[in-house]
Amino acid sequence: MTSRLSATARREQLLGVALDVFARTGYHDTSMNDVAEAAGVTKPVLYQHFESKRDLFQALLDDVGARMLQAITLGTAGATDGRSRTELGFRAYFRWVAEDHDSFMLLYGGASRRDQEFSRAVRRVTNGMVQAIAPLIAADIDDEHRLTLAHALVGLAEGASRRLVERGEAFDPDLIAQQVSDLAWAGLRGVHR
Repeated sequence: MTSRLSATARREQLLGVALDVFARTGYHDTSMNDVAEAAGVTKPVLYQHFESKRDLFQALLDDVGARMLQAITLGTAGATDGRSRTELGFRAYFRWVAEDHDSFMLLYGGASRRDQEFSRAVRRVTNGMVQAIAPLIAADIDDEHRLTLAHALVGLAEGASRRLVERGEAFDPDLIAQQVSDLAWAGLRGVHR
């Protein structure tokens, strides 16, 4: 019998278990029964927190996106200049990817790209990253230019991460962050109107 948790703690537990189950079997091959069984709860308990499998997956996308943004925000909090913001931002991001492949693949894998509703959720996460990164770009450029560069930086990080995760090998997130931030910083230093 599962111990009694507060509603918030139960929801967090269910999201953690759902991440593991969806990562292992994919969205389409996962049922609410699978998640409930893995969590050690009954299906009605699962439905008290999530109306449907879509609702659960949507909540999971939102949760993973929020945790990623929080990691980057905390990681760049001590930055004092453009170079350190670039390095620390990529370091926080690649550490998040290295520590949580499942979350990365949930956001940027198949189900979240092929389904229109899930794709919108991923775009919200991406836009949140862009909104967090854009003000950190210390260049004398207009806002639209800054947003374009922020999107490019997000794409750079995602592309590198996709390659690393798909290879299925462990990688040094600090080394990758240094390599990618060197490239990004070289480009950012040359930005002008």
